[in-house]
Amino acid sequence: MKQHVVSALVENRAGTLSRVSGLFSRRGFNIDSLTVGETVDASVSRMTIAVSGDDAALEQIVKQLEKLVDVIAVRELDASSCIRREIMLVKIGAGEETRPAVIEIAGIFRSRVIDVSPSTITIEATGNMEKLNGLLLLLQPYGVLELARTGLVALERGSRVLSVPPPSELLHITG
Repeated sequence: MKQHVVSALVENRAGTLSRVSGLFSRRGFNIDSLTVGETVDASVSRMTIAVSGDDAALEQIVKQLEKLVDVIAVRELDASSCIRREIMLVKIGAGEETRPAVIEIAGIFRSRVIDVSPSTITIEATGNMEKLNGLLLLLQPYGVLELARTGLVALERGSRVLSVPPPSELLHITG
């Protein structure tokens, strides 16, 4: 199954997340990642939803998302024309003898050591899913004690933007 990334601008109000995620659930899609945050306009949030499934079913979901009252704009983001990032915090077991190796691995992946204790190191890493998975693979032998990932965020490259339609278009759509 192919992974798809859907970006949606939605009204920033109670219940919107539930309605959008429920639509995916009813169609049998498992959401791999879901991130939501305010945009420049505090009344609008951007949802970035990563799901695995076939193209035809995803096309139907996008069409149904467009019909939800809370959804302002929605678009599938093509992997070749968007920037995808995720943040990961990972706590590694690292005493005095292994600490230099863990710090070196973090440096290779342009990650930052953000906390150190006598027996652990916590690393912050930002990048695409492949980079973060590669970092985890190299850190596994030292003992991953805790892991937190933000989920995917994505924007299209270049000048193309997902934006709120002008008021004149909104009148046409709703009227």
